[in-house]
Amino acid sequence: MKKIFGDKIVTAIDVGTTKICVLIGQRISEGSVEILGIGKASSEGLKKGVVVDMAKTVRSIKQALEEAQLMAGVSVDAAVVGISGGHIQSRNAYGAVPLTKKGVTKEDITNVIAAARAIALPEGQQILHVLPQYFTIDGQERLQDPLGMFGIRLEVYIHMITGAVSSVHNLVSCCQQAGVRVQDVILEQLGSAKAVLNQDEMELGVALIDIGGGTTDFALYQGGSIRHTMVIPVAGNHFTHDLAVGLRITTRDAERIKREYGLASSCLLDTDFSIEAEMVHGGMMRTVHLSEVVHILEARTQELLSLVHEEIIARNLSHLLISGLVLTGGGSLLEGIEEVAKDICQVPARLGQPRIVYNDPEILTNPLFATSYGLLLMAAEKHRAMDLYADDQKGINRLFVRMKSWVSDFF
Repeated sequence: MKKIFGDKIVTAIDVGTTKICVLIGQRISEGSVEILGIGKASSEGLKKGVVVDMAKTVRSIKQALEEAQLMAGVSVDAAVVGISGGHIQSRNAYGAVPLTKKGVTKEDITNVIAAARAIALPEGQQILHVLPQYFTIDGQERLQDPLGMFGIRLEVYIHMITGAVSSVHNLVSCCQQAGVRVQDVILEQLGSAKAVLNQDEMELGVALIDIGGGTTDFALYQGGSIRHTMVIPVAGNHFTHDLAVGLRITTRDAERIKREYGLASSCLLDTDFSIEAEMVHGGMMRTVHLSEVVHILEARTQELLSLVHEEIIARNLSHLLISGLVLTGGGSLLEGIEEVAKDICQVPARLGQPRIVYNDPEILTNPLFATSYGLLLMAAEKHRAMDLYADDQKGINRLFVRMKSWVSDFF
Protein backbone atom coordinates (compact mmCIF):
# COMPACT_ATOMS: atom_id res chain seq x y z
CA MET A 1 0.00 0.00 0.00
CA LYS A 2 1.38 3.39 -0.99
CA LYS A 3 1.80 5.90 1.83
CA ILE A 4 0.53 9.34 0.79
CA PHE A 5 1.56 12.60 2.44
CA GLY A 6 0.53 14.88 -0.44
CA ASP A 7 -1.53 17.96 0.25
CA LYS A 8 -4.20 16.87 -2.26
CA ILE A 9 -5.21 13.85 -0.16
CA VAL A 10 -7.68 14.60 2.63
CA THR A 11 -9.24 12.29 5.20
CA ALA A 12 -12.27 12.71 7.47
CA ILE A 13 -13.28 10.57 10.44
CA ASP A 14 -16.85 10.71 11.72
CA VAL A 15 -16.78 9.15 15.20
CA GLY A 16 -20.41 8.53 16.04
CA THR A 17 -22.16 6.63 18.81
CA THR A 18 -23.37 3.84 16.50
CA LYS A 19 -20.91 3.96 13.60
CA ILE A 20 -17.49 5.23 12.67
CA CYS A 21 -17.08 6.34 9.06
CA VAL A 22 -13.80 7.21 7.36
CA LEU A 23 -13.63 8.91 3.97
CA ILE A 24 -10.43 9.42 1.99
CA GLY A 25 -10.58 11.88 -0.89
CA GLN A 26 -8.46 13.81 -3.34
CA ARG A 27 -8.85 17.52 -3.92
CA ILE A 28 -9.74 18.02 -7.58
CA SER A 29 -10.55 21.73 -7.69
CA GLU A 30 -12.07 24.38 -5.48
CA GLY A 31 -15.14 22.82 -3.85
CA SER A 32 -14.60 19.41 -5.46
CA VAL A 33 -13.30 16.23 -3.85
CA GLU A 34 -13.06 12.80 -5.47
CA ILE A 35 -13.76 9.95 -3.06
CA LEU A 36 -10.99 7.36 -3.09
CA GLY A 37 -11.98 5.19 -0.14
CA ILE A 38 -14.87 4.58 2.25
CA GLY A 39 -14.62 2.69 5.53
CA LYS A 40 -17.35 1.99 8.07
CA ALA A 41 -17.33 0.11 11.37
CA SER A 42 -19.70 -0.39 14.26
CA SER A 43 -18.87 2.09 16.97
CA GLU A 44 -17.90 0.63 20.31
CA GLY A 45 -16.66 2.50 23.32
CA LEU A 46 -18.77 5.65 22.90
CA LYS A 47 -21.89 6.86 24.68
CA LYS A 48 -23.81 9.93 23.53
CA GLY A 49 -20.85 10.96 21.41
CA VAL A 50 -18.31 10.74 24.25
CA VAL A 51 -15.50 8.16 24.54
CA VAL A 52 -16.13 5.87 27.51
CA ASP A 53 -13.80 2.99 26.51
CA MET A 54 -10.64 4.05 24.68
CA ALA A 55 -9.50 0.55 23.71
CA LYS A 56 -12.79 -0.29 21.99
CA THR A 57 -12.93 3.11 20.29
CA VAL A 58 -9.37 2.74 18.96
CA ARG A 59 -10.23 -0.70 17.61
CA SER A 60 -13.32 0.61 15.78
CA ILE A 61 -11.43 3.56 14.29
CA LYS A 62 -8.66 1.24 13.09
CA GLN A 63 -11.18 -1.05 11.42
CA ALA A 64 -12.90 1.77 9.52
CA LEU A 65 -9.55 3.38 8.63
CA GLU A 66 -8.08 0.15 7.29
CA GLU A 67 -11.17 -0.48 5.16
CA ALA A 68 -10.99 3.02 3.65
CA GLN A 69 -7.25 2.74 3.00
CA LEU A 70 -7.65 -0.65 1.35
CA MET A 71 -10.32 0.73 -0.99
CA ALA A 72 -8.28 3.86 -1.76
CA GLY A 73 -5.03 1.95 -2.24
CA VAL A 74 -3.17 4.47 -0.11
CA SER A 75 -2.17 4.89 3.51
CA VAL A 76 -2.89 8.21 5.19
CA ASP A 77 -1.15 9.75 8.16
CA ALA A 78 -3.52 12.61 9.11
CA ALA A 79 -7.24 13.41 9.22
CA VAL A 80 -9.87 15.81 10.50
CA VAL A 81 -12.25 14.32 13.03
CA GLY A 82 -15.84 15.23 13.86
CA ILE A 83 -16.95 15.76 17.43
CA SER A 84 -20.32 15.97 19.17
CA GLY A 85 -21.80 15.13 22.56
CA GLY A 86 -23.57 16.73 25.46
CA HIS A 87 -20.37 18.49 26.57
CA ILE A 88 -20.54 20.82 23.55
CA GLN A 89 -21.53 24.39 24.42
CA SER A 90 -21.99 27.49 22.29
CA ARG A 91 -22.40 31.22 22.76
CA ASN A 92 -22.41 34.44 20.77
CA ALA A 93 -19.79 37.09 21.51
CA TYR A 94 -18.78 40.59 20.42
CA GLY A 95 -15.43 42.26 19.80
CA ALA A 96 -14.16 45.64 18.56
CA VAL A 97 -10.83 47.25 17.61
CA PRO A 98 -9.85 50.75 16.42
CA LEU A 99 -8.87 51.24 12.78
CA THR A 100 -6.12 53.27 11.15
CA LYS A 101 -6.58 55.43 8.10
CA LYS A 102 -5.22 52.66 5.89
CA GLY A 103 -8.49 50.71 5.77
CA VAL A 104 -9.31 47.29 7.20
CA THR A 105 -6.43 44.83 6.86
CA LYS A 106 -6.24 41.09 7.38
CA GLU A 107 -4.47 41.80 10.65
CA ASP A 108 -7.38 44.00 11.80
CA ILE A 109 -9.83 41.15 11.11
CA THR A 110 -7.67 38.70 13.02
CA ASN A 111 -7.34 41.14 15.94
CA VAL A 112 -11.07 41.85 16.21
CA ILE A 113 -11.86 38.12 16.22
CA ALA A 114 -9.22 37.61 18.91
CA ALA A 115 -10.86 40.39 20.96
CA ALA A 116 -14.28 38.72 20.63
CA ARG A 117 -13.02 35.32 21.75
CA ALA A 118 -11.16 36.70 24.77
CA ILE A 119 -13.82 35.80 27.31
CA ALA A 120 -13.74 33.59 30.38
CA LEU A 121 -14.67 29.99 29.62
CA PRO A 122 -16.35 27.55 32.00
CA GLU A 123 -13.85 25.37 33.81
CA GLY A 124 -12.77 22.39 31.75
CA GLN A 125 -13.94 23.85 28.40
CA GLN A 126 -11.77 24.70 25.39
CA ILE A 127 -12.55 26.56 22.17
CA LEU A 128 -13.28 24.39 19.13
CA HIS A 129 -14.56 26.98 16.65
CA VAL A 130 -14.80 30.74 16.38
CA LEU A 131 -17.24 31.49 13.55
CA PRO A 132 -17.74 35.11 12.43
CA GLN A 133 -21.41 35.96 11.93
CA TYR A 134 -20.92 39.46 10.55
CA PHE A 135 -18.79 42.59 10.82
CA THR A 136 -19.72 46.25 11.12
CA ILE A 137 -17.73 49.43 10.70
CA ASP A 138 -18.73 52.34 12.94
CA GLY A 139 -22.03 50.62 13.72
CA GLN A 140 -23.27 50.79 10.13
CA GLU A 141 -24.51 48.02 7.81
CA ARG A 142 -23.64 44.37 8.42
CA LEU A 143 -20.70 43.17 6.35
CA GLN A 144 -19.45 39.72 5.44
CA ASP A 145 -16.11 41.00 4.15
CA PRO A 146 -14.81 44.30 5.58
CA LEU A 147 -11.36 43.97 3.99
CA GLY A 148 -10.12 47.28 2.56
CA MET A 149 -13.00 49.37 3.88
CA PHE A 150 -12.44 52.57 5.87
CA GLY A 151 -13.73 53.67 9.23
CA ILE A 152 -12.81 54.35 12.83
CA ARG A 153 -13.97 51.19 14.59
CA LEU A 154 -14.24 47.58 13.38
CA GLU A 155 -16.72 45.33 15.20
CA VAL A 156 -17.49 41.63 14.86
CA TYR A 157 -20.19 39.30 16.15
CA ILE A 158 -19.08 35.69 16.43
CA HIS A 159 -20.50 32.30 17.33
CA MET A 160 -18.08 30.44 19.59
CA ILE A 161 -18.27 26.68 20.14
CA THR A 162 -16.49 24.97 23.03
CA GLY A 163 -16.07 21.39 24.19
CA ALA A 164 -14.87 19.62 27.31
CA VAL A 165 -11.07 19.42 27.38
CA SER A 166 -11.15 15.81 28.57
CA SER A 167 -13.59 14.68 25.86
CA VAL A 168 -11.63 16.40 23.09
CA HIS A 169 -8.31 14.99 24.29
CA ASN A 170 -9.71 11.47 24.64
CA LEU A 171 -11.04 11.57 21.09
CA VAL A 172 -7.76 12.90 19.69
CA SER A 173 -5.82 10.29 21.66
CA CYS A 174 -7.97 7.48 20.24
CA CYS A 175 -7.27 8.64 16.69
CA GLN A 176 -3.55 8.89 17.38
CA GLN A 177 -3.48 5.40 18.87
CA ALA A 178 -5.27 4.20 15.73
CA GLY A 179 -2.32 5.53 13.72
CA VAL A 180 -3.61 8.85 12.41
CA ARG A 181 -2.65 12.39 13.41
CA VAL A 182 -5.58 14.77 14.04
CA GLN A 183 -5.25 17.93 11.97
CA ASP A 184 -8.42 19.55 13.26
CA VAL A 185 -11.48 18.80 15.39
CA ILE A 186 -14.73 19.96 13.75
CA LEU A 187 -18.20 20.15 15.23
CA GLU A 188 -20.24 17.50 13.44
CA GLN A 189 -23.26 19.66 12.63
CA LEU A 190 -20.96 22.01 10.71
CA GLY A 191 -19.94 19.08 8.56
CA SER A 192 -23.53 17.97 8.07
CA ALA A 193 -24.56 21.49 7.09
CA LYS A 194 -21.74 21.68 4.55
CA ALA A 195 -23.01 18.49 2.93
CA VAL A 196 -26.78 19.03 2.80
CA LEU A 197 -27.58 22.76 2.89
CA ASN A 198 -27.45 25.06 -0.10
CA GLN A 199 -26.35 28.69 -0.10
CA ASP A 200 -29.87 30.07 -0.59
CA GLU A 201 -31.13 28.21 2.49
CA MET A 202 -28.25 29.45 4.62
CA GLU A 203 -28.79 32.99 3.39
CA LEU A 204 -32.55 33.10 3.97
CA GLY A 205 -32.54 31.11 7.21
CA VAL A 206 -32.61 27.36 7.86
CA ALA A 207 -32.20 24.93 10.76
CA LEU A 208 -30.35 21.64 10.42
CA ILE A 209 -31.39 18.69 12.61
CA ASP A 210 -28.84 15.85 12.42
CA ILE A 211 -30.29 12.82 14.21
CA GLY A 212 -27.45 10.45 15.02
CA GLY A 213 -27.25 7.41 17.25
CA GLY A 214 -26.43 9.03 20.58
CA THR A 215 -27.13 12.73 20.04
CA THR A 216 -29.14 15.04 17.82
CA ASP A 217 -27.18 18.02 16.54
CA PHE A 218 -28.93 21.32 15.81
CA ALA A 219 -27.52 24.24 13.84
CA LEU A 220 -29.26 27.35 12.57
CA TYR A 221 -27.96 29.48 9.70
CA GLN A 222 -29.12 32.90 8.51
CA GLY A 223 -27.50 35.60 6.43
CA GLY A 224 -24.95 33.09 5.17
CA SER A 225 -23.49 32.44 8.64
CA ILE A 226 -24.24 30.36 11.71
CA ARG A 227 -26.51 31.80 14.39
CA HIS A 228 -27.03 29.02 16.92
CA THR A 229 -25.90 25.47 17.68
CA MET A 230 -27.02 22.91 20.23
CA VAL A 231 -26.56 19.21 21.02
CA ILE A 232 -29.62 17.28 22.27
CA PRO A 233 -28.87 14.02 24.15
CA VAL A 234 -31.80 12.20 22.50
CA ALA A 235 -31.35 10.31 19.24
CA GLY A 236 -31.72 7.04 17.32
CA ASN A 237 -30.52 4.73 20.08
CA HIS A 238 -33.30 6.03 22.33
CA PHE A 239 -35.88 4.95 19.74
CA THR A 240 -34.37 1.46 19.74
CA HIS A 241 -34.19 1.33 23.53
CA ASP A 242 -37.83 2.40 23.83
CA LEU A 243 -38.90 -0.48 21.56
CA ALA A 244 -36.76 -3.00 23.46
CA VAL A 245 -38.19 -1.92 26.82
CA GLY A 246 -41.77 -1.33 25.72
CA LEU A 247 -42.07 -4.61 23.82
CA ARG A 248 -39.69 -6.63 26.05
CA ILE A 249 -37.62 -7.76 23.08
CA THR A 250 -33.88 -7.87 22.38
CA THR A 251 -32.09 -4.70 21.34
CA ARG A 252 -31.02 -6.41 18.12
CA ASP A 253 -34.62 -7.14 17.09
CA ALA A 254 -35.74 -3.71 18.25
CA GLU A 255 -33.21 -2.11 15.90
CA ARG A 256 -34.28 -4.41 13.05
CA ILE A 257 -37.96 -3.65 13.52
CA LYS A 258 -37.28 0.08 13.72
CA ARG A 259 -35.38 0.04 10.43
CA GLU A 260 -37.71 -2.27 8.52
CA TYR A 261 -41.13 -1.24 9.78
CA GLY A 262 -40.71 1.97 11.76
CA LEU A 263 -43.09 4.91 11.23
CA ALA A 264 -42.85 8.30 12.92
CA SER A 265 -46.62 8.81 13.08
CA SER A 266 -49.69 6.63 13.52
CA CYS A 267 -51.30 8.65 10.71
CA LEU A 268 -49.10 6.69 8.31
CA LEU A 269 -50.35 3.32 9.57
CA ASP A 270 -52.55 1.92 6.81
CA THR A 271 -52.79 -1.68 8.00
CA ASP A 272 -51.77 -3.42 11.21
CA PHE A 273 -49.90 -6.72 11.08
CA SER A 274 -47.85 -9.01 13.30
CA ILE A 275 -44.06 -9.13 13.57
CA GLU A 276 -42.03 -11.93 15.14
CA ALA A 277 -39.36 -10.83 17.60
CA GLU A 278 -37.09 -12.47 20.17
CA MET A 279 -38.01 -11.88 23.78
CA VAL A 280 -35.31 -10.35 25.97
CA HIS A 281 -35.94 -12.99 28.65
CA GLY A 282 -35.47 -16.65 27.83
CA GLY A 283 -34.75 -16.21 24.13
CA MET A 284 -38.27 -17.23 23.10
CA MET A 285 -40.11 -15.60 20.21
CA ARG A 286 -43.17 -13.40 20.63
CA THR A 287 -45.55 -11.58 18.34
CA VAL A 288 -45.75 -7.80 18.37
CA HIS A 289 -48.13 -5.64 16.36
CA LEU A 290 -47.01 -2.83 14.09
CA SER A 291 -49.46 -0.52 15.85
CA GLU A 292 -47.55 -1.08 19.12
CA VAL A 293 -44.27 -0.30 17.39
CA VAL A 294 -45.59 2.91 15.84
CA HIS A 295 -47.16 4.04 19.12
CA ILE A 296 -43.77 3.86 20.85
CA LEU A 297 -41.82 5.47 18.01
CA GLU A 298 -44.36 8.26 17.61
CA ALA A 299 -44.03 9.28 21.27
CA ARG A 300 -40.23 9.49 21.08
CA THR A 301 -40.35 11.35 17.74
CA GLN A 302 -42.68 13.96 19.17
CA GLU A 303 -40.50 14.34 22.27
CA LEU A 304 -37.32 14.89 20.24
CA LEU A 305 -38.85 17.40 17.83
CA SER A 306 -40.63 19.18 20.67
CA LEU A 307 -37.23 19.72 22.32
CA VAL A 308 -36.03 21.31 19.09
CA HIS A 309 -39.14 23.49 18.88
CA GLU A 310 -38.79 24.58 22.51
CA GLU A 311 -35.20 25.65 21.86
CA ILE A 312 -36.27 27.65 18.81
CA ILE A 313 -38.98 29.43 20.81
CA ALA A 314 -36.80 29.99 23.88
CA ARG A 315 -34.02 31.55 21.77
CA ASN A 316 -36.50 33.62 19.72
CA LEU A 317 -35.30 32.04 16.47
CA SER A 318 -38.64 31.36 14.76
CA HIS A 319 -38.43 34.43 12.51
CA LEU A 320 -35.12 33.14 11.08
CA LEU A 321 -36.53 29.86 9.74
CA ILE A 322 -37.61 31.16 6.34
CA SER A 323 -36.41 27.98 4.62
CA GLY A 324 -37.63 25.74 7.43
CA LEU A 325 -35.95 22.58 8.69
CA VAL A 326 -33.59 20.08 7.06
CA LEU A 327 -33.35 16.66 8.73
CA THR A 328 -30.39 14.38 8.15
CA GLY A 329 -28.43 11.59 9.83
CA GLY A 330 -29.46 7.96 10.30
CA GLY A 331 -32.45 8.90 12.48
CA SER A 332 -33.97 10.93 9.67
CA LEU A 333 -34.59 7.68 7.78
CA LEU A 334 -37.56 6.92 10.04
CA GLU A 335 -40.45 7.17 7.61
CA GLY A 336 -42.61 10.27 8.01
CA ILE A 337 -40.35 12.11 10.44
CA GLU A 338 -40.20 15.21 8.25
CA GLU A 339 -44.01 15.50 8.37
CA VAL A 340 -43.98 15.32 12.16
CA ALA A 341 -41.28 18.01 12.24
CA LYS A 342 -43.38 20.20 9.96
CA ASP A 343 -46.46 19.83 12.18
CA ILE A 344 -44.65 20.48 15.47
CA CYS A 345 -42.42 23.35 14.37
CA GLN A 346 -44.94 24.86 11.91
CA VAL A 347 -42.33 25.41 9.18
CA PRO A 348 -41.42 23.55 5.98
CA ALA A 349 -39.28 20.44 6.46
CA ARG A 350 -37.32 18.18 4.13
CA LEU A 351 -34.82 15.33 4.31
CA GLY A 352 -31.22 16.34 3.69
CA GLN A 353 -29.02 14.19 1.49
CA PRO A 354 -25.37 15.00 0.75
CA ARG A 355 -25.02 17.18 -2.34
CA ILE A 356 -22.48 15.31 -4.44
CA VAL A 357 -20.23 17.79 -6.24
CA TYR A 358 -18.07 15.26 -8.06
CA ASN A 359 -18.51 11.79 -9.55
CA ASP A 360 -18.59 10.09 -6.15
CA PRO A 361 -20.22 6.77 -5.12
CA GLU A 362 -24.01 6.87 -5.02
CA ILE A 363 -23.93 5.44 -1.49
CA LEU A 364 -22.82 8.85 -0.23
CA THR A 365 -26.25 10.31 -1.04
CA ASN A 366 -27.57 8.45 2.02
CA PRO A 367 -28.14 10.80 5.00
CA LEU A 368 -26.03 8.38 7.05
CA PHE A 369 -22.95 9.80 5.34
CA ALA A 370 -23.91 13.48 5.52
CA THR A 371 -21.55 14.31 8.37
CA SER A 372 -18.51 12.42 7.08
CA TYR A 373 -18.92 13.80 3.54
CA GLY A 374 -19.28 17.36 4.85
CA LEU A 375 -16.22 16.91 7.09
CA LEU A 376 -14.23 15.83 4.03
CA LEU A 377 -15.32 18.92 2.08
CA MET A 378 -14.36 21.13 5.02
CA ALA A 379 -11.00 19.40 5.30
CA ALA A 380 -10.32 20.13 1.63
CA GLU A 381 -11.28 23.78 2.06
CA LYS A 382 -9.14 24.20 5.16
CA HIS A 383 -6.13 22.63 3.44
CA ARG A 384 -6.52 24.97 0.49
CA ALA A 385 -6.87 28.04 2.71
CA MET A 386 -3.85 27.03 4.78
CA ASP A 387 -1.76 26.43 1.63
CA LEU A 388 -2.63 29.81 0.16
CA TYR A 389 -1.87 31.59 3.38
CA ALA A 390 1.41 29.74 3.92
CA ASP A 391 2.59 30.89 0.49
CA ASP A 392 1.77 34.47 1.44
CA GLN A 393 3.07 34.48 5.04
CA LYS A 394 6.25 32.43 5.50
CA GLY A 395 7.16 31.62 9.05
CA ILE A 396 3.79 32.53 10.57
CA ASN A 397 3.11 30.88 13.92
CA ARG A 398 0.70 27.96 14.29
CA LEU A 399 -1.87 29.83 16.36
CA PHE A 400 -2.19 32.57 13.74
CA VAL A 401 -2.60 29.96 11.00
CA ARG A 402 -5.42 28.34 12.98
CA MET A 403 -7.11 31.73 13.43
CA LYS A 404 -6.75 32.36 9.70
CA SER A 405 -8.71 29.17 9.01
CA TRP A 406 -11.62 30.59 11.03
CA VAL A 407 -12.00 33.52 8.66
CA SER A 408 -10.79 31.98 5.41
CA ASP A 409 -14.21 32.44 3.82
CA PHE A 410 -13.76 36.20 3.96
CA PHE A 411 -10.58 36.38 1.87
